Amino acid sequence: MSIVSVLYHSGFGHTKVQAEAVAKGAESVEGTTVHLISVDEFEAKQDLLNSSDAIIFGAPTYMGSLSAPFKTFMDASGTIWYQGLWKDKLAAGFTNSGAQSGDKLNSLIQLAIFAAQHGMIWVGLDLKPGNNTSEGSPEDLNRLGVWLGAASQSNNDQGPDIVPPDSDKRTAEYLGRRVAEQLLRFSGK
Repeated sequence: MSIVSVLYHSGFGHTKVQAEAVAKGAESVEGTTVHLISVDEFEAKQDLLNSSDAIIFGAPTYMGSLSAPFKTFMDASGTIWYQGLWKDKLAAGFTNSGAQSGDKLNSLIQLAIFAAQHGMIWVGLDLKPGNNTSEGSPEDLNRLGVWLGAASQSNNDQGPDIVPPDSDKRTAEYLGRRVAEQLLRFSGK
């Protein structure tokens, strides 16, 4: 069995919807157990994270950067870093913001660097950009054209019961499935 943990912060519920989609994708791969963990539970679930084969990180992008609660978690992971407990685990990331760009790439870069500092192996998307031709559609996977991780956009005046849109949820699901499949590949199972 492979263990994937999806560790996330969600300020208004939109990123939680994305985290649930990532978890659903990872769960679709046979032999994968998935744990959905809010950063608020980090201390209580630290042993579970340490025993995971992969950790997929997610946070909203606020003002061009990761949310403060997620950054607080990152700073609190110093003991884990010092002990090398996440070294060689697979990692991936996702983020959500109100704007279509919203500087989400900066947040994904922060997540990738954080994983690299922990000695983790980053898994990005292998999807071509969607919605970038005259035959494309906002319903395409990877409609925002991001490769480093899954990006989603949620209108600021709509709740998580409406947004992020289905295409962004399916892209997040794809990322979760990709990480779980790469775990099988790397472990030789």
